[in-house]
Formats: sequence, structure tokens, C-alpha cells
Amino acid sequence: MTSPATGAPQRQQHTAHGILLVLAAVFCFACQDALGKHLFATYSVPFVQAVRYGLNLVVISALYAPRLGLSLVRTNRPYLMITRGLALAVGSFTGGLALRAMPLAEVVSIMYLSPLILLVLAWPLLGERVRWFGWAAAGFGFSGLLLIVRPGSGLAPEGLFFAFLNLITAVAYPMLSRVLARTESTTAQMFYVGLSGAVFYGLQLPWTMPAAMPPLPDLAFMLALGLVSLLGHSLFTMAYARAPVSLLGPFTYAHIAWATLLGWLVFAQVPDALTMLGIALIGIAGVGNAAFNHAASRKPVEIGV
Repeated sequence: MTSPATGAPQRQQHTAHGILLVLAAVFCFACQDALGKHLFATYSVPFVQAVRYGLNLVVISALYAPRLGLSLVRTNRPYLMITRGLALAVGSFTGGLALRAMPLAEVVSIMYLSPLILLVLAWPLLGERVRWFGWAAAGFGFSGLLLIVRPGSGLAPEGLFFAFLNLITAVAYPMLSRVLARTESTTAQMFYVGLSGAVFYGLQLPWTMPAAMPPLPDLAFMLALGLVSLLGHSLFTMAYARAPVSLLGPFTYAHIAWATLLGWLVFAQVPDALTMLGIALIGIAGVGNAAFNHAASRKPVEIGV
């Protein structure tokens, strides 16, 4: 048996590994966003996403099918699994269109309002209690949104339209994930995400294919997009196997920082002062809410007699 003295350092080590893994995962997601933005400037969003999801499906099948066999595709809720996969596929489409028209940092920041919206919806839809700091975080987050989309911000209206559509799918996907996590394996969920996206975008290929074969550098970028996306989701899964969700939540907002940095380095897009303040408010709201939730979950429960 492991003694308490040695068990605590092991738990701390696992927690540290979880934090490092989630930071690496959101860096992969920021790279995915940057690669997508670069490719969407030349190719249609459905074509690029067809390559991405098709590659994901092939890699997942090659990694898990030999070991899991039919259990990889076996599910208790096939329609809900497909709906979840399609929610992410539609989110990839609207997010791609938003990235074509808007800077990287602004798109990612708006996307990260989804946990705060999910928090507000948790009470009427899931019956979950929302504490005072949750409502305060939602207020901070939406104040940040108003600064980003204010008149005179220079953001393209069509980009904002698709960014808000993406926000809807970003709320639906985790809600479906919560429901399915009770009965479905992680590998099956990953497989159905790849399958749903590959079919959704594959059906659009006849009229979204480029007129000529993309050059080798662009094919390499598409390959990197698929691999970095799969790597990010894999790192995320590994992170949450090592540390609690409430602890890792604040670190996911590093995605906004990575996206802002890559937007500056790759696309020379630097938000103005008010937009940067809005981005900071969304990040502070998300990190603060996640940190309060983690602290609240660690408090001892008082039992009345």
C-alpha cells in the first residue's frame, strides 16, 4: 500500500503533469486556429475541414481499431453521439468563416464566452446551482464582449455574425459531452467526432474542392492542421485524467494568450487598447470563475446534527 506520505507527492506530481498537459493542449488549439486562418485565406473552409476531419478519423481508427475492434464504434446513444459530432463540425465551419474575416485573438476570446454562457444556462437547463461569483464572472465576461464588438472596433460584421454562431455550438458541444460522459467511452466519442465531421464535410467536397491540387507547402499545412488538432484533443484527455476539471479550468484560458501572441507574430494583428481590455476581462472572468469553483469544491462539507 502507498503511505499517505508518499501518496501526497504523487498526487502533486500528477496535478503538475495535468497542468502542463492542458497548457500544451491549448497551445495546440491556438496553432490549429492559426493554421486554419492561414489556409482559409486561400481555400474554402469545408475543403480544409474535410482534410482535417478525414485525417483525424483515419488516425483514430488506425490507433484504436486493432485493439478495441467493434467496441470502438459501439455506443448506447448513437443519435446523441452523432449530434455532438455534428455540433463540433458546424462549430468548425462557423469558426473558420469567422477566422477568415476577423483577427485571431478576437475570435478566440468570443469563443471563450461559452463557459460563462454554459454557467448561466446550467441553472434552468441542468438544475445546477450558480453561486454569486459565477454571476459576477458572467457580468465581467459580457462587459469584455461589449468592448470587443463596440462600434468603431473595425471588426467585419460578417465575422461577428459567424463568431456568435460559433459561440452557440461551443455551448451545445460541452453540454452534450456532459450527458454522454456518463455512458460513453472517450475513444468512442473521439471516433464519432471524426466520423461526423468527415461525413459532414466529405459530402460538400464535390463543390468545395479547389480547381487545382494544392502545392506541397499547403498540403503540409493541412496535414499539420489535422495532426495538431488530434494532438490537442489527446493532450486534453490525458490532462483531465490526471487532475480535476475545477483545477485545470483556469489554465485553459491560456488559449486566449497563445492566440493573441500568434496573431501578432504570424499575422501582425495587434488588438487596440480597448479591445485588449475586453479580451483581458473575458480571460479574468473565466479564470476567476474556474478558480472560485475549484476552491469551493475543496471546502469540507458541514453536516448538521
